[in-house]
Amino acid sequence: MPKVIHYRDKCIGCGVCYEQQSEMWRMSKKDGKATLLKGIKKKEVYVLEIPASALDKSREIALACPVRVIKIS
Repeated sequence: MPKVIHYRDKCIGCGVCYEQQSEMWRMSKKDGKATLLKGIKKKEVYVLEIPASALDKSREIALACPVRVIKIS
């Protein structure tokens, strides 16, 4: 199953992920960074298994991120 990997500590809070895929992302009111909903923290990254139906959109989001802190594996 594909996974979204988010390096949250390097996020700049631009919001492109939330704007394009709000069902998977939220912007934190606390620090202004993106949060991967239901992501599981593993070391310093958040990981979320996604269905194949969300893969194409998630790839678009990863490419749109200006600091490349979202990866798809």
